[in-house]
Amino acid sequence: MSETSPSGPAEQPDFDEMARDIAEVPAVEVIVTVAVNLMSAAAVKLGLAPHEGAGDKYKDLDEARKLVTALAGLLDASATEISSFHAAPLRDGLKSLQLAFREASIVPDEPGQGPGEKYTGPVYG
Repeated sequence: MSETSPSGPAEQPDFDEMARDIAEVPAVEVIVTVAVNLMSAAAVKLGLAPHEGAGDKYKDLDEARKLVTALAGLLDASATEISSFHAAPLRDGLKSLQLAFREASIVPDEPGQGPGEKYTGPVYG
């Protein structure tokens, strides 16, 4: 018995096609895309959402800390794999997020203890 939806039979994902699509994407592009997604998510969780009044609505510093730390770890681990052409703007974005986290914190972390600073070293404003 097959599942159906109001619009017809349920479609099964074509994993072979998905694998072919992924196989065509260079690793550097995958790494950069993941980094940009982490940056975007961290910015929203830091209350930096671009929509008026949305900043505080989505602000969650605990979640932001996790995202910024993951971004720092990814950039640290992939530093030798991606060119400075790709890495430099990502590192700049990471530093901006780390500074925004420090500014948003009621009780700032000690230098070197902020999100991702175990990978980047202390970040000062």
